[in-house]
Amino acid sequence: MGRWIWSAAHGQLGADPIAFLTHASGSWALYSLFASLAMTPLRKLSGWAGAIRFRRMLGLFAFFYASVHLSVYLILDLGLAVGHLAEDIYKRPYITVGFLAWLLMLPLALTSTQAMMRRLGRRWQRLHRLVYLCAALACLHYWWLVKADWRWPAFFAALYLLLMAARWNRAQSVGKKAALRTEQSPL
Repeated sequence: MGRWIWSAAHGQLGADPIAFLTHASGSWALYSLFASLAMTPLRKLSGWAGAIRFRRMLGLFAFFYASVHLSVYLILDLGLAVGHLAEDIYKRPYITVGFLAWLLMLPLALTSTQAMMRRLGRRWQRLHRLVYLCAALACLHYWWLVKADWRWPAFFAALYLLLMAARWNRAQSVGKKAALRTEQSPL
């Protein structure tokens, strides 16, 4: 982010600075979001419990960069013309899903504190499962946005499917263990 500000101050963002900032902030939002989603599988595969400590921070980075992405679009590209934003959300599907992903990330960021975790209890965990829908919408946003080179959107879509398969596999193994304990428990 600091580099972007320095580059902007020195006129080094290229021929289209708004496009550069939009793409860079969107890319960093995706990197951070997928890094946060990868922390649980990383912990399981490596045995490194410390990976989980970075999950919340990475999720908040994802929200920050998604907010920068939206702000660059709204302020620099549309000149704060909220009417144009509403029109774009209605007419352009990639903006619709991108805006929806940001809206769904908002309550996740607002409830990411320890106090909110305690206050919401089990509902906190249910609410934060929205991150998987956010990731799917972010992939779709990127896929629909790209016109020519689909390698990066395909990479993120494949990574999303891989992370969901790992999550599903974990849920299946937890379910089997619970069923086994139920069968073995004395009446």
